[in-house]
Amino acid sequence: MIETINFENVKWLHILNPSEDDFDFLLKEYEFHPLDIEDCRSVNQRPKIDEYDDYYFLILHFPFFDKANKFVRVKEVKIFWGKDYIVTIGRSHWVVKNLFKDLQKKHQENSNDLPDIVESSDSLLYNILDRLMVETYTLILRIGTEVDGINYDIFTKKSEKVIEQLSITRKNIISLNTTFKPQVRVFHKFESGGIKGYEEDMEDYWGNILDQYQKMFDLVEDYGELIEGLSHTFDSLQTNKTNEIMRILTFISTIMLPLSVISGIYGMNVALPFMGKGWVFGGIIALMVIVVVGFLFYFKRKRWL
Repeated sequence: MIETINFENVKWLHILNPSEDDFDFLLKEYEFHPLDIEDCRSVNQRPKIDEYDDYYFLILHFPFFDKANKFVRVKEVKIFWGKDYIVTIGRSHWVVKNLFKDLQKKHQENSNDLPDIVESSDSLLYNILDRLMVETYTLILRIGTEVDGINYDIFTKKSEKVIEQLSITRKNIISLNTTFKPQVRVFHKFESGGIKGYEEDMEDYWGNILDQYQKMFDLVEDYGELIEGLSHTFDSLQTNKTNEIMRILTFISTIMLPLSVISGIYGMNVALPFMGKGWVFGGIIALMVIVVVGFLFYFKRKRWL
């Protein structure tokens, strides 16, 4: 189903679940390239911007959290951008849908807020991208908060919980990194003038989009380095903890070995010296205590304890 908002200078067509009839309409009415229509039929396309004589076709990726609010997923945003129209097609990011509904409501109410947003297709596209950038930046800040939480938790919480947090956050950062990296060159085309658009005074706006995107990409890379450092720190802490446990167990085994020998000898059913004397049991206990104290003193002197 094609939903349309007809502004004074630009038209926005929003197609959430395109059918074959919708694709045929776009081919006949706007004469879009068949390969672009084919890209709209499929998913998991790489980010790109195709330039034609009378329109541009953009495929961009923007992250969001899944229904469990745990793992980062990616939504494709596919946009046809002409001189007097914008076409958003497919299951785009919910930000696009919300912006369309908001503008549709204001348009029906004849709101005075519309001219600054939709005075041209360039400004409308800028506002769509800007809203997506703001939402993405909020998501990245949440990832940063999770990284800070792990930095605290590795010293306070159980290892199983920390391992889970490390694994999830590392996976999310990798997903963000693989999403951002190929799109940087796409936004560079706007700022460098490779994509001129249809308005002459939009260079500063496209530069602002690139600045926002580059800032987020730098944050993702920083968080990636931090999570790797925290992972190494956690591994070192776990190794040190294991070594401490093994050291204590070694001390206990070393102390118990002579005690086991003494008790084993006097536990045999054979005649041994002084077996009939009443003080032998107390003497054996005293000998064991002396051995234990001697080992502890030796370990302390060697600074092993």
